[in-house]
Amino acid sequence: MGIEKYNPAAILIYFLCVTLVAMFCRNPVLILISLGGAAALFLCRDGGGGVRTHAAFFGLFIIMALINPLFSHNGATVLFVVNNNPVTAEALIYGVFSSALIIAVLYWFRSFSLIMTSDRLLYVFGAASPKLALILSMALRYIPLFKKQATRTLRTQRALGLYTDNNIIDTARGSGRVLSVMVTWALENGIITADSMSARGYASGKRSSFSLYRFGKRDAAFVLSVLVLFAVPFATALTGLLEVRWYPIVQPPPASAAVLTAYVCYALLAFLPAVIETGEDIKWKYLRSKI
Repeated sequence: MGIEKYNPAAILIYFLCVTLVAMFCRNPVLILISLGGAAALFLCRDGGGGVRTHAAFFGLFIIMALINPLFSHNGATVLFVVNNNPVTAEALIYGVFSSALIIAVLYWFRSFSLIMTSDRLLYVFGAASPKLALILSMALRYIPLFKKQATRTLRTQRALGLYTDNNIIDTARGSGRVLSVMVTWALENGIITADSMSARGYASGKRSSFSLYRFGKRDAAFVLSVLVLFAVPFATALTGLLEVRWYPIVQPPPASAAVLTAYVCYALLAFLPAVIETGEDIKWKYLRSKI
């Protein structure tokens, strides 16, 4: 099971902590640690099968990394000049790490969608706001349904010969027809869902809820560990010790025990789920070998 064995509230706290540091602290070392931990967790959860996801993220990384030096010309080290506009090494480095930060966050949220299923979100937000929990769970549920229905519609149109793949105009028309069908399907499905919920008495009175999840000692220990590992780099960042100056030249923070401790703690935090997943996988393979 890996990280899924913990309470959904504990998992949510973990993702909040690890992404807060990744998004708001633009230290290159922390960014690389975040990207490594996020990619490792996604590989453990996805089993290495998300080739399209990796390819899309890599393409997005290249595009975003090249955009910054083309539009921002700050920096002291000029690499070359394009149309009288200097392309500097500092702008390129800043673009690379900014892109790595965005890709890391995308990986974290991709793993979050794989782990935090609709029933887990319903459990976490159900007590505070049942309507919000219902909206989130239904939205996450409709994403794979929408994708499957779009693929089914596209294959049906291809089988009917409504357009060919080697014709750009026919492809655009076919994509437009698929979009029109999907909008109609989504609206109709929403009406059917609303009628079904109304017929079953939703929101007609106070409702009880049942959940299989319980917050135990193991979950409390996990949350405590996460908060401690999060507090060290977060507090260090608030003091300004992790601040990096990108322009006019790149100036990393001076090496110190506090900075090194922050790096180590965030590395433990970022790679904690991957270590848990790998340990569970090794344990499962060992137990299978004993059968």
